[in-house]
Amino acid sequence: MQIERDANGDFILDPVEIAQRFGLAQKDFRRHQQQGLVMSTVEMGEGEDAGTSRLSLRIGNRIWRAILDGDDRVVREELNIARGGPVRHADKP
Repeated sequence: MQIERDANGDFILDPVEIAQRFGLAQKDFRRHQQQGLVMSTVEMGEGEDAGTSRLSLRIGNRIWRAILDGDDRVVREELNIARGGPVRHADKP
């Protein structure tokens, strides 16, 4: 996967490749984006991880993560399914 940065240093990901990572058609991925359902975070490595970055994208219960080296090359990536906590029902009076 090719990851670039814009003039502000923000990461630019190829939507076709990200859609594939999530097992979605490109049009479905774009729909999720337009609906505000794609959440992202960027974490910069510290200490022994200095110079690396971790990108995370979440759609529903699916989370894709990539670890980038200092040259913004993907050195590891994974897709996980988040598990929800137990459902709790309020006691009825």
